[in-house]
Amino acid sequence: MPAVGGIGPADGKAYPGNLTPFVLVTCMVAAMGGLIFGYDIGISGGVTAMPSFLKRFFPSVYKKQQENSTTNEYCQYDSESLTLFTSSLYLAALASSVVASTVTRRFGRRLSMLFGGLLFCVGALINGFAQAIWMLILGRILLGFGVGFANQSVPLFLSEMAPYKYRGALNIGFQLSITVGILVANILNYFFAKIKGGWGWRLSLGGAVFPALIIIIGGLVLTETPNSMIERGQLHEAREKLKRIRGVENVDEEFNDLVAASEASKKVEHPWRNLLERKYRPHLSMAILIPFFQQLTGINVIMFYAPVLFNSIGFGSNASLMSAVITGLVNVLATWVSIYGVDKWGRRFLFLEGGAQMFICQLAVGTSIATKFGTSGNPGVLPQWYSIIVVLFICIYVSAFAWSWGPLGWLVPSEIFPLEIRSAAQSINVSVNMLFTFAIAQVFLSMLCHLKFGLFFFFAFFVVVMSIFVYIFVPETKGVPIEEMSIVWQRHWYWKRFLDEEDNSPNRGVEMGKKVVP
Repeated sequence: MPAVGGIGPADGKAYPGNLTPFVLVTCMVAAMGGLIFGYDIGISGGVTAMPSFLKRFFPSVYKKQQENSTTNEYCQYDSESLTLFTSSLYLAALASSVVASTVTRRFGRRLSMLFGGLLFCVGALINGFAQAIWMLILGRILLGFGVGFANQSVPLFLSEMAPYKYRGALNIGFQLSITVGILVANILNYFFAKIKGGWGWRLSLGGAVFPALIIIIGGLVLTETPNSMIERGQLHEAREKLKRIRGVENVDEEFNDLVAASEASKKVEHPWRNLLERKYRPHLSMAILIPFFQQLTGINVIMFYAPVLFNSIGFGSNASLMSAVITGLVNVLATWVSIYGVDKWGRRFLFLEGGAQMFICQLAVGTSIATKFGTSGNPGVLPQWYSIIVVLFICIYVSAFAWSWGPLGWLVPSEIFPLEIRSAAQSINVSVNMLFTFAIAQVFLSMLCHLKFGLFFFFAFFVVVMSIFVYIFVPETKGVPIEEMSIVWQRHWYWKRFLDEEDNSPNRGVEMGKKVVP
């Protein structure tokens, strides 16, 4: 059976097991960890478009927004303090992901999720009751710590729990929760902005407590993965848990391979240092380049600042919030396409199709804005048909991201790492993601002010670059059990040169399956 496509790895292994109700419910609850990330992405852009919030904490931005003399729509939100409010979370998430790697490895995926939920909950409360900018920033930092722990543990949990035939669909549940969180946040922003007295932003920020409670409850009630149990020496419990997860009694082959992988991982004393070894070059490259490219699709420009962006291109305040709701809804619906097709069509097909669609839409949006706004940023009176076209192309762009780089940017890295470097490599993945999320969030409004409509062409260029990268360097991982993933590197025309003779042995996967008695 070929290494790509099909439902089994190239050495013929196909572990028995079913998609049990237990696994389905467990993965659904765990995937809710994405709610906290999505809610924050959606809520931050909404509150920064609320005049009452700007007037209280960012009066210079509010004044610039209200002045009739302001003609350059590109620059009305250009404020370092405003972008620091948004982007500080992602810098904190970057820092916490390193600590989260150790917690996830030594104490389990479940405890890491629980800790992330608690930190996020405290941060949400501080933001909801904020009286000064320093409270906003402190709350954002705690939210970032929570996101770092959740993004470290949840994708690993899902990849390890899911049967390999359904791993893609179940793992994308994390991305689906992110999109649901964004949509819920956009809807709440729309209605809270209408509250008389201008205190609706407190409900928006403080409302993050509720998705935090979901992941806290999940961290308390979920079972641990067999991989994590084996990693911590709980062999008997791991075998029994694997039987329950797979719904069959005959789990010897998969269990023995998990134990063999764990034994190999224990010989690795310094997983961070080992990441630099030649044989892990493919894994390290993916852990860095995939999240790097994911942020340079330009999606966070849309999702962080959707209301601000729409307001800046001529929509009214309420209209901009409603436009953000529309894009959020498209994001949720399109993610279901990926859930349906990722294990059917494969990862590469979705990457490449989504890239082509995003490229076309970035060009269309950039051209539309250039036509009406030019370089002066003064559009005059915008006709309704123009606004509809801009929203339409942005929605098509969002849908492409939602079934390609959105979910696959988390799925592919989480499923390709060997157990001995899995936590460390996932930490690199999260750290790079948060680093460039921070960078994009921090410089976007300034880039919009200076590059103007050229910003969309900037991201379109990188969509071309990342699509070429996928076509040449990213192997197909559909249908390959997570502990047999080395086969995709062995057969790749470029990456196989980094593997030594033992790694390239055609019997390596079979040899792992020695008899182990817990």
